[in-house]
Amino acid sequence: MKCEHCTRKECSKKTKTDDQENASVDVPSPAHENGEKCDTSKHKVLAVSVCPQSLPYFAAKFSLSVTDASRRLCGFLKSLGVHYVFDTTIAADFSILESQKEFVRRFRQHNEEEPTLPMLTSACPGWVRYAERVLGHPVTPHLCTAKSPQQIMGSLVKDYFARRQNLSPDKIFHVIVAPCYDKKLEALQEDVLTASRGSRGTDCVLTSGEITQMMEQSDLSVRDAALDTLFGDMKEEEVRRHDGASSDGYLAHIFRHAAKELFNEDVEEVTYRTLRNKDFQEVTLEKSGEVLLRFAAAYGFRNIQNVVLKLKKGKFPYHFVEVLACAGGCLNGRGQAQTEDGCVDKALLQKMKGIYTDIPVRLPETSSHVQELYQEWLDGTDSPRVQEALHTAYQGPGHPANSRDIKW
Repeated sequence: MKCEHCTRKECSKKTKTDDQENASVDVPSPAHENGEKCDTSKHKVLAVSVCPQSLPYFAAKFSLSVTDASRRLCGFLKSLGVHYVFDTTIAADFSILESQKEFVRRFRQHNEEEPTLPMLTSACPGWVRYAERVLGHPVTPHLCTAKSPQQIMGSLVKDYFARRQNLSPDKIFHVIVAPCYDKKLEALQEDVLTASRGSRGTDCVLTSGEITQMMEQSDLSVRDAALDTLFGDMKEEEVRRHDGASSDGYLAHIFRHAAKELFNEDVEEVTYRTLRNKDFQEVTLEKSGEVLLRFAAAYGFRNIQNVVLKLKKGKFPYHFVEVLACAGGCLNGRGQAQTEDGCVDKALLQKMKGIYTDIPVRLPETSSHVQELYQEWLDGTDSPRVQEALHTAYQGPGHPANSRDIKW
């Protein structure tokens, strides 16, 4: 029997028993093909986490429902030897909930001498990288300190899940499947470390398009499989999303929470008003002719530059801005829905938007698993562990770039 877990070239063709296929930890095989004893200390448990904005791409590409697409993707990855395939929606739950709490705190503390508003989202690595590397102060103090879903998923896998499986974090190789290339840069950041003894949360990022190329070129026999969860033998039965047209919907979730928490107003439907272009939209909460909350969504660098210019001039009227580097939002990430010549595949993108809209919405507050994790993993919703695992700090332009980083 060949060694399943080594990356040596002569062991690239694998054979696995049923027990190995379903094992919660890696099962060592006795030897390499040439009889050389395998070094079991180098074995890894392979875990892949899939962003929810990637699934509509696979569904549209292979003409499947989003649930069937998730099962096909999971089955393919496991045919390659991956042990666990997760959905990052639970990580976005944490990021949104922490962003909600931070906005309410900033709103209450805001004053002209020490402005804490507007709060700018921090989930998009392309935008955050630009803010850190180029803009610096006075923009970075406005960035929400909540970690991105990718960063939080790294902590969940390398800390919480690793401890459940009795594994050290360095025994897990964690891959993210994402719609954009900027997620690769995020994984390279030296400060993107989990709370679990300094292990990097994400070891590798592959775009949806790269995975699709692998699937199209593969001749492996694939059996569909349900997505795994972080909670033992439980499986993800249905794909869920957050309330955003093409993203995780930070604006909608934070707007509803702030309206209720600050003004005791229940907002059923969030109404967007398009302003200068389709990628700059406004949402307001008004009462008796007074604007209580003014939120905006700014997608694409043209709109980002306008936001930054007005912010620097002190003429920015918004309390909160959802900022995304990609025009059209996360579904339009450059790692998917592209033609061979690098242009946007508009027909495919339109199909993806319809698929994404049809996915049922789950509010982060309603997730029992998230509430359990706050208690079991983080010792409560306001503990020091929450700050350590779910929040970050930002560097200015003077911070030395990683040797593999790009220059803005």
